[in-house]
Amino acid sequence: MATANNSSAGITRHYTFNIKLQNVTRLCHTKSIVTVNGKFPGPRIVAREGDRVVVKVVNHVQNNITIHWHGIRQLRSGWADGPAYVTQCPIQTGQTYVYNFTIIGQRGTLFWHAHISWLRSTLYGPIIILPKRNVPYPFAKPYKEVPIIFGEWFNGDTEAIINQALQTGGGPNVSDAYTINGLPGPLYNCSAKDTFKLKVKPGKTYLLRLINAALNDELFFSIANHTLTVVDADAVYVKPFKTDTLLITPGQTTNVLLKTKPYFPHASFVMAARPYVTGQGTFDNSTTTGILEYYNSNSSISLPLFQPTLPPLNDTITATNYIMRFRSLATEQFPANVPKNVDKRFFFTVGLGTNPCPRNHTCQGPNGSMFSASVNNISFALPTTALLQAHFLGQSKGVYSPYFPYYPLHPFNYTGNPPNNTNVISNVTNLVVLPFNTSVELIMQDTSILGAESHPLHLHGFNFFVVGQGFGNYDPNKDPEKFNLIDPVERNTVGVPSGGWVAIRFLADNPGVWFMHCHLEIHTSWGLKMAWLVLNGELPNQKLPPPPSDLPKC
Repeated sequence: MATANNSSAGITRHYTFNIKLQNVTRLCHTKSIVTVNGKFPGPRIVAREGDRVVVKVVNHVQNNITIHWHGIRQLRSGWADGPAYVTQCPIQTGQTYVYNFTIIGQRGTLFWHAHISWLRSTLYGPIIILPKRNVPYPFAKPYKEVPIIFGEWFNGDTEAIINQALQTGGGPNVSDAYTINGLPGPLYNCSAKDTFKLKVKPGKTYLLRLINAALNDELFFSIANHTLTVVDADAVYVKPFKTDTLLITPGQTTNVLLKTKPYFPHASFVMAARPYVTGQGTFDNSTTTGILEYYNSNSSISLPLFQPTLPPLNDTITATNYIMRFRSLATEQFPANVPKNVDKRFFFTVGLGTNPCPRNHTCQGPNGSMFSASVNNISFALPTTALLQAHFLGQSKGVYSPYFPYYPLHPFNYTGNPPNNTNVISNVTNLVVLPFNTSVELIMQDTSILGAESHPLHLHGFNFFVVGQGFGNYDPNKDPEKFNLIDPVERNTVGVPSGGWVAIRFLADNPGVWFMHCHLEIHTSWGLKMAWLVLNGELPNQKLPPPPSDLPKC
């Protein structure tokens, strides 16, 4: 529900999220899952640019809970960002916390999800941000808008799965199905009735709001015999381009226009998503499908069903060609404010590694070790108190260190033959400290230590510009010449290419502690994460306000 206030900036929209258990059946398998208001996927948050959103979260389950509003800038509202032990302690059983934030300068699709352990496997839902009143889209107004959220269904308990993986040091059990709006579709056993159907009229344009909420898999997506026009990514407009196949990594959103055929086509069309796989580990090699159906007065006739052709699972060429097509609008109304001058440069290696197996313990990782993951050889250890709280109260001693390395401590041939020693050097809590308004350039380099792999990296609190990317090792002498500083895409989640690198720039204009992590949940669990601490500026509107009185205690 929404209540008007006097500000012309927008209205305040109130939501209540009751976190509760709900029995849900998929693949003939019933289990009790953690939900918001008993819904799976969870309810939509709908707001306009400039609106204030107030969400009261009440925890009725035994698990600790936090909710992250993925991609929302959270300008000076870092207490509402949600990652457990980074900006807040979790909401414990029986507790309530009110998330309060204003949507500034964003329009499009984002999503919310749990941000503690693996609970986001069932706790997620769309955030739909409409333009301000009387402000049109920079493309033709669609006839209808439809959120399509991809997820993963596990027959088992995801909390038990990740706990077992962390104990044994091996890879986790993979999901049993992918889902479209919570439904796996007819290619899975005992699932024909659980199929998402999109009913459309001929000669209309539909805006599909695509979200990848899967835990551990990047996905290719296509609709048979239909071309899609990409118009928005991560709640930022892009130069429109047409494509038959999309790639969407966990944490990313993409708005596309679907123009339906001008006449009733006497057929139905399959929409399908299946993984894009670059790593060496096991994965869920299955396909989720939905049906695109045209309205027809005679629904009793049997229609042919056309199937889309999806790329091979490891088709990095198709993936790269698709990603390279994204460009910001870069117009007067929607400028691309890329930092042209850089104050601080960082080079982060991201990838997998190992930790030695503890004594008197059998481990299932490579060569009897335990899987680990790191940024610049640091596997980030979450503290037991929230980083933002420790910083704000001046109590960082024993919680975190401000000395995160700007460059790898031990350079090597990152994408060549891997070194003999695959051990991650340290498991610590180190932050990068940035003065307010620092312009940052960050190169993220994949490593081949346990096989090259694509890593979707998500930065909280900021959008960033993807100014360059390539394969092999980043060359600081030659690669910057090719950077796009005119109209690079602006995102909150970017795939570091398998066996390659990506260059991003952002302005640290948002005081607080901001998590950055791989959005493949297993890699985050293994330590592929870090945090940026942005200090207050000098002016009152450049400082982080005090925490709300109901901020959960650890």
